[in-house]
Amino acid sequence: MIGTPIRHSLSPAIFNAAFTAAGLDWAYLAFEVPEGAAGLALGGMRALGLDGLSVTMPHKAAVLDGLDELSPDAEALGAVNCISRHGALLRGDNTDGPGLVDSLRIDDGIDPHGLRCAIVGAGGAGRAVARALAAAGASVVVVNRSADAAERAVVLAGGTARVGRPEEVADVDLVVNATPLGMGVVVSTAGESEPLPVDVERLGDGQIIVDLVYHPAVTPLLSAVRERGLRGINGLGMLIHQAAHAFRLWTSEEAPLEAMSAAAVAALGQRGPS
Repeated sequence: MIGTPIRHSLSPAIFNAAFTAAGLDWAYLAFEVPEGAAGLALGGMRALGLDGLSVTMPHKAAVLDGLDELSPDAEALGAVNCISRHGALLRGDNTDGPGLVDSLRIDDGIDPHGLRCAIVGAGGAGRAVARALAAAGASVVVVNRSADAAERAVVLAGGTARVGRPEEVADVDLVVNATPLGMGVVVSTAGESEPLPVDVERLGDGQIIVDLVYHPAVTPLLSAVRERGLRGINGLGMLIHQAAHAFRLWTSEEAPLEAMSAAAVAALGQRGPS
């Protein structure tokens, strides 16, 4: 894995548990690679014959020019989070969106097909999730402070996706927070806590809210949602299932999801509250 900062990542715990459970003599390591050095890291992957590489910020776009092939999702999104070796060729994929869809289906029993979904945020995660949910048959609305960014996400999602307004979160079945709000309690210089990414007062019975943040496990948004008796889901499942996609790409074997999930929960427990 390459990125910076990298020390916080759960990926080594998740993947090494998966390799052990699958009986594979593989190892997963995290390397701090500074911004601007992604090309050098890809050269190292080629020279060392590494079979897989995870890519996180700030390198998801920077690695594109050094790859031989891109999956349709990676090419459309302009971002790669997983690289696999095929002989002498390196192929880039983006498994974030499919990871969320698998998490909803497998972990939570939620089939996105036919659901009305609002994606709050149009950054890299928001674009990937909007595209994946639309491909899974959901109706997608993208809500973002920047209309231009929201429009780019809508174009990537295709189909009936459209730009929406904040008040439309009250009219959908599934709301996904794809903004970084909620990663910690941030207090402004005026002594005020950071705002919630969704106006919880607008939410109603039966709605499901997903916060892609997974640490803390219960974000301020999820806490407020659950206080209203609504179903709130954090982003840990997405993290595990996007890793499962990478595991399959690298090893051609089915991912041991239970072992991966247990390792992620244990690692978060050792880390403690945010």
